[in-house]
Amino acid sequence: MSLFPSAADKHALEEGTVLSPRFDANGLVTVVATEADSGAVLMVAHMNAEALKRSIETGEAWYWSRSRQELWHKGATSGQIQTIVEMRIDCDQDALWLKVKVGGDGGCCHTGRCSCFYRVKPLREDAERPLLICT
Repeated sequence: MSLFPSAADKHALEEGTVLSPRFDANGLVTVVATEADSGAVLMVAHMNAEALKRSIETGEAWYWSRSRQELWHKGATSGQIQTIVEMRIDCDQDALWLKVKVGGDGGCCHTGRCSCFYRVKPLREDAERPLLICT
């Protein structure tokens, strides 16, 4: 038995109000987490059906760790709990966007930075732009 209903058809999937996530072949959906107030991109992760269910039930972000092959309650050991302010699903229900407030020291990345997106790749005339941000 699935934790979420399947959409009856494409119209229901794209225009309906029922959450019918389309998990990939590995049973995952991609999740982008941003800081609720600033809009800064914090991380990209994945959820399986159980992580999505727990996130909805608790209001805190749960993910599926592909490397550890286990559920992961973000911040359970670091204190960087992600409290979900808003959850959105994209047009074809195969990706999520979480707007979160981060607890603890406000960090998000396992490297100790505030965001997993701390490297900048200079393009064209931006060659002088710093390569590392958000330290």
